[in-house]
Amino acid sequence: MLTPIERLTPLTPLMGNEEKQDASSPVEESVFGAVFRSAIENVKETDADYKEAEYLLATGQLDNPAMALIAASKNQTAVSLLVQLRNRAMDAYSELTRISL
Repeated sequence: MLTPIERLTPLTPLMGNEEKQDASSPVEESVFGAVFRSAIENVKETDADYKEAEYLLATGQLDNPAMALIAASKNQTAVSLLVQLRNRAMDAYSELTRISL
């Protein structure tokens, strides 16, 4: 079945990893990469929920048709957020490439 809407978590736990690393430990992912990875995972999860809700609705197993609409809306919002993150990152990159030293 579909999972309930969860609270958004703040980004501060992602930035709190200030432990010293020695040469043998793997390089930890940056906050920037963690935000993108989190957004991609969110899109994958919401897409799976949406497809499941569509299937359940089509087969008549879904008691509440509004759940399918909610899943579709969550999926659309997650994809839109990922696209906006990508657009902002590309804008920032193009600004950095225009800087002359």
